[in-house]
Amino acid sequence: MDVLLICNKSPWPPSEGGPIAMNAMVAGLLEAGHNVKVLAINSNKYQVDIDSIPLDYKNKTGIELVYIDLKVKVLPAFLNLFSSKSLHVQRFISKDFANTLEKILQRQRFDIVQLESLFIAPYIPLIRRLSSAPILLRAHNIEHLIWHRLQTGTRNPVKKWYLKHLTNTLHTFELDALGKVDGVIAITPKDAQYFKKHLKEEKVISIPFGIQPEVIEKYTRRINTIVEPTAIFHLGSMNWLPNQEGILWFIENVWPEISTKHKGLTLHLAGRNMPDNFKKLSSERIIIDGEVPDAIDYMHRFQIMAVPLLSGSGIRIKIIEGMMAGCAVVTTTIGAEGINYTNGRHLLIADSANEFISGLNKLINDPDYALNMGKEAAHFVAHNHNNAILINDLLTFYKQYLQ
Repeated sequence: MDVLLICNKSPWPPSEGGPIAMNAMVAGLLEAGHNVKVLAINSNKYQVDIDSIPLDYKNKTGIELVYIDLKVKVLPAFLNLFSSKSLHVQRFISKDFANTLEKILQRQRFDIVQLESLFIAPYIPLIRRLSSAPILLRAHNIEHLIWHRLQTGTRNPVKKWYLKHLTNTLHTFELDALGKVDGVIAITPKDAQYFKKHLKEEKVISIPFGIQPEVIEKYTRRINTIVEPTAIFHLGSMNWLPNQEGILWFIENVWPEISTKHKGLTLHLAGRNMPDNFKKLSSERIIIDGEVPDAIDYMHRFQIMAVPLLSGSGIRIKIIEGMMAGCAVVTTTIGAEGINYTNGRHLLIADSANEFISGLNKLINDPDYALNMGKEAAHFVAHNHNNAILINDLLTFYKQYLQ
């Protein structure tokens, strides 16, 4: 089978949520014996040097990158207020990207064309014109829901009004795109239920984030045996607004009490594109680690991971990674969406400042409980997110389009 994956970011390097999920898809399909061609957007938000991609990976995927400037520009953002078009989506429209896609479709036939993100949907008419392959949307999130939740949690009336406009236009585009694809691969069962309201049930499948068996082994083997018992950490892409929102909320509402109660406790914040206002929070007890060279090594330093997500959608891959690394994770119901967890066994759910404080106190005061939760979490991920099994489910879904 020949599959064209069109991605909003390069799957390589797999150093943040979306690319990790896309790279797992690439690896799984290749390992199952299928051919994969990758076309991806290269941008200022996630810029990759094509020469840094391993030669073997380039040979197997024929990966091509096309640069698009995704910076939000003041004038287009202002003019968009008087438009029914989605500002989020418009930024992904590029003549260069369309030309590259056209050349690929002209020289090669594909059995499946898979869009790795709603933001690739503007290119559906071009794909339909040049290919008879079914078009499937892999929905990493319900995109408009992220912005709806951000809007709901915003107090500033002007910002709230602007976010409502962004949410409504994105929602309209999302619904329109669902009418143009042949099927949807949702990343969580909850997301799949939403998409089934707009497509026939058999045209929607839920396939969670998968992890290659050898990667699971690497994560679950603690490389660094020195665990910092009096530390909490957060690791995630810090140019993603829900992460920024959640960490600021945590520092304002949770950290003062928990740090007072536990005198030696430190908070470590890591992730790509750390904003300047976060760097200014650096102190003796709030450590800004920024981008780390190896997420596995970094996670293996700690036992307790805090993920205070107040908005967002889909599955949080960094939570899965933290669980796989044997960390005890404290997160919100939103943060744990898409994970078939048992609260108190695989992770702890905390939807308020008091619940966060209570959960963290429990883990800090009882290291054995934290350690056992981490072991349970790692075992859970190994059995529920095995990529080889999930790829078989995907291929079964593909087959209904190839008859």
